[in-house]
Amino acid sequence: MSLIISNIALHFLSKKEETGEVVLRVGPESIDVEGKIQNFVDALHAIYNAKGNKAYGTFSTMPAEGEQARFIDIMESYLSDVQSFYLFSTQAANLLKNELDKYDLAETGYLIVCHYEYMGGRYLLAAIIPVSEHYSVDGELNISADQHLDTSKLQLAARIDLFDYRENPQGNRYISFIKGRAGRKVSDFFLDFLGCEEGINAKEQTQTLVQAVEDYVAVNQLDASEKQNARKELLSYCKEQKESSQDVSIQELGKVIAQEGAEQDFYEFCQEQSYPLEESFPHDQAVVNKVTKYSGYGNGISISFERSHFGEDVVYNQANDSLTIYKVPPNLKDQLLALLENAQESAPMAAPDSE
Repeated sequence: MSLIISNIALHFLSKKEETGEVVLRVGPESIDVEGKIQNFVDALHAIYNAKGNKAYGTFSTMPAEGEQARFIDIMESYLSDVQSFYLFSTQAANLLKNELDKYDLAETGYLIVCHYEYMGGRYLLAAIIPVSEHYSVDGELNISADQHLDTSKLQLAARIDLFDYRENPQGNRYISFIKGRAGRKVSDFFLDFLGCEEGINAKEQTQTLVQAVEDYVAVNQLDASEKQNARKELLSYCKEQKESSQDVSIQELGKVIAQEGAEQDFYEFCQEQSYPLEESFPHDQAVVNKVTKYSGYGNGISISFERSHFGEDVVYNQANDSLTIYKVPPNLKDQLLALLENAQESAPMAAPDSE
């Protein structure tokens, strides 16, 4: 299902090399939502959804500094039809310019502001898309350079769930945003631009959920296959919720992982044990992915196996820090046999004994 674009604006932010001054070039007052624009926003929506390092928050209640209106103020003016989308987007671009002026960062590019609907939800997306250079060759073998929007490098983006914002203004998750890259705080100025503060911690909620499921299958004394089945159901359910941009619901999950041998419903178990879990929340899929598999990489070795094999086909010896693998996968076995054969063929022949 394609999304429905209500309004979209494009502005460009750059920095002067000599002075470091941020320059804002505003885009056209109206952009026709035709095929290419529709495809572009569809792709941007999919890229944003696929980002795993997202956090969630809410608009800060702190007053604006100086006389300039906050992002929430100009957004409200647009949503209440006091001003046009274009005026809102240019004011937002100026807010972003002011924040960039405070930081010594090269995080510039095209600011996309888009109001759209998808699967019954209404969203406002703001993102800075960096510019990359690419090269082409014509029929005369002349090389030319051009620039393009590099959506693969999307790092500065936030999306406001307008339904959730309207229905639950005191909530802690109606804004989602991509967290800063490891070891950097590039996203800080973007959150300052939005006037956003982090609310619910999706990673912590997901870690608690995974632990609750492990406790649940242990307390109910399920056998090994039932435990693994519950973990797979958890993984499958969370993947479906991620793909449809829906929150994980504890009540729904309880129905999904219900096992015949269990003495208690998962939802009731969570309430009884008082886990610090929301009734529903956006989750961190990377945390859930580890529930059925173990994997690791280091020193040129990469290993991944399903949890059900641990202790049987894969045995770890803590005393000598070794891992023994039984039932070697056929494709790996073929490679190992070929490696042994090549090693034997290339081994030097022993010299005959002289009399």
